[in-house]
Amino acid sequence: FMDNVDYHQWCDYAAKLLAKYGAKDGTLVEIGCGTGTGTMLFHEKGYNMIGIDLSQEMLEIAESKKEEEEIVYVLQDATNLQLPYAVPAMVSIGDSMNYITTADDLKSVFECVYNGLEEGGVFIFDLKTIHFFRDILSDNTYAQNRDDSAFIWDNCYEEKTRNNIYNLAVFVLNEDGAFDRYEENHCQHGFTMEEVLSSAEAAGLTCTATYDAFSHDAPKDDSERLYFVFKR
Repeated sequence: FMDNVDYHQWCDYAAKLLAKYGAKDGTLVEIGCGTGTGTMLFHEKGYNMIGIDLSQEMLEIAESKKEEEEIVYVLQDATNLQLPYAVPAMVSIGDSMNYITTADDLKSVFECVYNGLEEGGVFIFDLKTIHFFRDILSDNTYAQNRDDSAFIWDNCYEEKTRNNIYNLAVFVLNEDGAFDRYEENHCQHGFTMEEVLSSAEAAGLTCTATYDAFSHDAPKDDSERLYFVFKR
């Protein structure tokens, strides 16, 4: 169901930002790499990749897809990220950082990034905005029906916590001609700009730029996704 995501566009945009801010090659760590689609695209652009994710199942799929030894996948929690050596750059795209749901945990991630970056190293990541959760997703239901699968996706935005709860029911056709049902529950958090910047500053990182996604424009009130550029 992720085939509507233009991973090439996402990785092209992030790679251009990496090059602009001094990290056009070398080792790149992707935090929240999932099944490795983006990781492989970054590798094709010349980076030696380390993919980090908290899901063993996703990493097993990523391992099964890779063809290059220069890609290494590691099972780790971003709030306790540890690398064997400092790297020139890290990246996190596809709203992986929205799965961090407290300012304290966000600061922990930034501290790990700071410790894992070389001096002058760059960290580029995206975040869905509070506007997106509150004004677009909130209390809406999305569904899709295909020949061999279907899903129903319910959203609930909690104004007090700024958490968006995703309840997903997936139906997959099995060999007997019936549909198996699977359920997933996700929680993503909407951070204010002040929370992001203060957490980064407390961790020692400097915000170099913030963009409305896939552009070089400044953030707007109706921005649905923002990109941040931090440096050590």
